Amino acid sequence: MRTRIILRAVLLLLAAVAAHAQNLDAVLDSMDRAAANFHDAQTDFVWDNYTKAVDEHDLQKGIIYFRRQGADTQMAADITVPDKKYVLFSGGTVSIYIPKAGQVTQYNAGKNKADFETFLVLGFGGRGQDLSKSFEVKYAGTEQVQGVNAAKLELTPKSKRVANMFNKITLWIDPARGVSVQQLFNTPGGDYRVAKYSDIKINGKLPNDVFKLKTSGKVTYVKPNG
Repeated sequence: MRTRIILRAVLLLLAAVAAHAQNLDAVLDSMDRAAANFHDAQTDFVWDNYTKAVDEHDLQKGIIYFRRQGADTQMAADITVPDKKYVLFSGGTVSIYIPKAGQVTQYNAGKNKADFETFLVLGFGGRGQDLSKSFEVKYAGTEQVQGVNAAKLELTPKSKRVANMFNKITLWIDPARGVSVQQLFNTPGGDYRVAKYSDIKINGKLPNDVFKLKTSGKVTYVKPNG
């Protein structure tokens, strides 16, 4: 009798593992299909940046844009709340324009360009099956997020350098469209960032000027890392 109980428990466990594997493959396949036809995306966002040391939340809202240009990915974020700010990633350079300060700060991604692009395309134009190259990927069921019964994926970075920044990343994927509706980035120190996306538009033929900094007046350029 005891042997039967143990055997049954093992079979149930194996069945559960197999079901999770099938569910994970289904989600990754939906992301692959979306990536194959991806050109650009536009979505409203809310970013909640939490700092544990001061127990403080910093909320930012705006519109973010993604575009695939050959083998490269471009990103532009138009932040409207709490203050105007523009962020652009293009050609391996991150540019941050703060109109109030009249300053553009530019960072050269250099050899970390691949890491930048990996984060950029999480859920927007990135292939699902490629996730396993950079992360240990775990299917964690489904949750109602942004009005979608989203598939929850937990990512653990394989790179120590990336893990020092974010030791765990969680994605909520809309299985029908293969795009992310929410993301959670956890740091080893207890800080985190939640990104929520709504009114997502895929392949809407974005104008080129979306991916240009809209500077005005006298602007100072600062390059901390050359």
